[in-house]
Amino acid sequence: MSAADVKPIALYVHWPWCVRKCPYCDFNSHAIGSGADEAGYIRALLKDIDAAVALSGRRPVSSVFFGGGTPSLMSVAGFETLMNGLRERLPFAEDAEITLEANPGTHEAARFAGYVANGVNRFSIGVQSFNDERLKALGRIHDRRQALQAVETALKHVDNINLDVMYALPGQSMDGAVEDARTAVASGATHLSFYELTIEEGTAFYKREPAGLPDNDTAAEMGETVASILAQAGFEHYEVSGYAKPGHRCRHNLNYWTFGDYIGVGAGAHGKITTKGGILRTERRANPQLYMDDAANGRFAAQLSFVLAESLPFEFMLNVLRLYDGVPVSLWEEATGLSFDVIGKTVDALRGEGLLAKDPQRLVCTPLGRNWLSTVQERFLADNEL
Repeated sequence: MSAADVKPIALYVHWPWCVRKCPYCDFNSHAIGSGADEAGYIRALLKDIDAAVALSGRRPVSSVFFGGGTPSLMSVAGFETLMNGLRERLPFAEDAEITLEANPGTHEAARFAGYVANGVNRFSIGVQSFNDERLKALGRIHDRRQALQAVETALKHVDNINLDVMYALPGQSMDGAVEDARTAVASGATHLSFYELTIEEGTAFYKREPAGLPDNDTAAEMGETVASILAQAGFEHYEVSGYAKPGHRCRHNLNYWTFGDYIGVGAGAHGKITTKGGILRTERRANPQLYMDDAANGRFAAQLSFVLAESLPFEFMLNVLRLYDGVPVSLWEEATGLSFDVIGKTVDALRGEGLLAKDPQRLVCTPLGRNWLSTVQERFLADNEL
């Protein structure tokens, strides 16, 4: 058995339905009225896991993330069936981090208790804002009161809570961004994901941009102000959008950012598995009904391809340079199987330009490099000799 067979792996499970599609959302999500079949979908997920394990081997699961969509629409009975099936197919680490995304508008106290009884030990709540006007502008189905109530309920069951919050929202002032940050800090959450609202192609906002968006300079100032407020409150800014109280960094996301392996099951889910033949990328069919049809007929990966060696420098840096602590230089060879010479010239050049830290043991951006992160990452696209 190779080292890759026994190295822990993360598991992502996609739930594709929401109450309604938000106008800014470019994730694979569908209004629940469009034919949600919970039992059929769970059966498809478990068949999908069987196929994924055949590729990855029975490696211990270090983290599970139920994302969406809105996984908190799943019944407790359905979730119990799903969790039992996952545990039958994969060995879970004793301290596995098990996160379930929830939206305040679909929050039910009894359902939260049921999820925890079946293994969830971390909730990620999609608050986005605590301002009712901003929430209406974003097309959210909850209000400030429901958001705070969902956090309060979750904290009665687990002590590890993430809140997703955005800034640079339509009509948002600096005072509004500050208020959202302070409310998030006061909520009792242990992890905060603060994102700038971006207008993504294919969304309703892309087709019709909302009025009152802050300009780029104001958005940047909001981001800096939010970061300062969270730092003063004891949150470590450890990743581009990630802030955590000590000991509460998201292990599942850290696996992504350190170029770890993960199984992705569910409609539109992506996976990355290191095999003897190389690093394999997997992708499932995005349409939930077609995904279930595929599973019923023994078809799972809509796309299955090995990462080309010449693509590895960019793919690796796209992830690891998001981390404010960076990663050990040794991780490059460990994760890719390639010599450091492949990226050495580019790393040296970026260190000379003050964009990467001059630490021979780590790959990490300087503060200047973080300001130009996309540019730094893209430098690893160009003419890397293998």
